Amino acid sequence: MFPNGWPGQGLLLLRLVNGALLIYDGIAALIGAAHREPLTLLLIAAAAGAFVVIGLWTPVAGTLAAITELSILILGADHPRSAIMQVAAGISIGMLGPGVWSIDALLFGRKRLDLPEL
Repeated sequence: MFPNGWPGQGLLLLRLVNGALLIYDGIAALIGAAHREPLTLLLIAAAAGAFVVIGLWTPVAGTLAAITELSILILGADHPRSAIMQVAAGISIGMLGPGVWSIDALLFGRKRLDLPEL
């Protein structure tokens, strides 16, 4: 889906916040912040977050982010409430799509199909 207007702005806000938090967690883990989560999962989530922010392969990236955050939650997260919110946001983005302000919209946006009259 590629909604515009208020729904599109809401999806953009959801994508930006979710992706920024995923990227932040990955960068914090790389620079040596104390964490219990596996570094590999944090980096996978950060990469998925980058794709979510720019809106490229958004359903796949949102689902991947949700799966990695769920794995982090199961393995023991420092902040379980944050991980739960990231799972919910990733699932939501995966189900709703990127919105009109995304690379996906430029590549695969709304198409008009004109059928010839018979």
